[in-house]
Amino acid sequence: MNQPATPSGLLGDTAARDYSRKLRLFNAFAAPEIRQAIAQLGLRPGARVLDAGCGTGEALRWLSDQVGPRGSVVGFDLAAAHVAAARAAAPGVTAVMQADLAAPPIAPATLDLVWSVNTFNHLRDPVAGLRLAASLLRPSGRIALGQSSLLPDMYFAWDSRLERLANEAVRQYYRDRYALDERDLASVRALVGMMRAAGLRDVAVRTIPIERIAPVAREDEDYLVEAIFRNSWGERLRPYLSREDYDELQRLCDPAHPDFALRRPDFHFLQTFTLAIGTAS
Repeated sequence: MNQPATPSGLLGDTAARDYSRKLRLFNAFAAPEIRQAIAQLGLRPGARVLDAGCGTGEALRWLSDQVGPRGSVVGFDLAAAHVAAARAAAPGVTAVMQADLAAPPIAPATLDLVWSVNTFNHLRDPVAGLRLAASLLRPSGRIALGQSSLLPDMYFAWDSRLERLANEAVRQYYRDRYALDERDLASVRALVGMMRAAGLRDVAVRTIPIERIAPVAREDEDYLVEAIFRNSWGERLRPYLSREDYDELQRLCDPAHPDFALRRPDFHFLQTFTLAIGTAS
């Protein structure tokens, strides 16, 4: 399959981009809540499902569990590394393909559900992408869009000021790196509006809290420390914080430091996972 020569998403998504480690960490961390969201879809045995932007493929098994042996689940992702990881993780009967959401390799009107998490907001034209996805659905088929962190995450229950400064620094870092205005990223929050603009009906939304307190499980600590404390925050935030605030943030994020946040008895983490569901006309 020919791959796009230029980035197709607002944040420069390409076939060579690799977030495999971070995706695995997030899926292990949020597995209970995402599996709950999938179970509440009420998929029928025998249903046909596409995971659009399947990442490292953990959800393919969870979806397969719902549709049973008579159903089918297909996953595709733009990034070659994600496809390789998904093929290794997916059940043997699941097909995983490298493909672009702008040109899905699926026959029209053949699916009962398109499932997609943290993906459509990266498209330059999410509404057009949703219309394409809707064309793949049988009558009354559904699209389910998952999005994490529509509300600000709570990391430091005891220090809302430092938490706010860290989140603002992250946003400024991305604005500087990608030359984007904050309004250019509005599609992250616009699931309901995008679905209605794409012609989907009976749009409904629900938000599931992802909540953890000390002591946290190993998969929770792995995600928070590696994906957030080191890779999302870390050195990249130094130019955007005062020296005192940056040093305090690093102490809280360092597992070897006595002040490490996840070892505090008052550690309370809160994140949201929102699922918007619409039905094909």
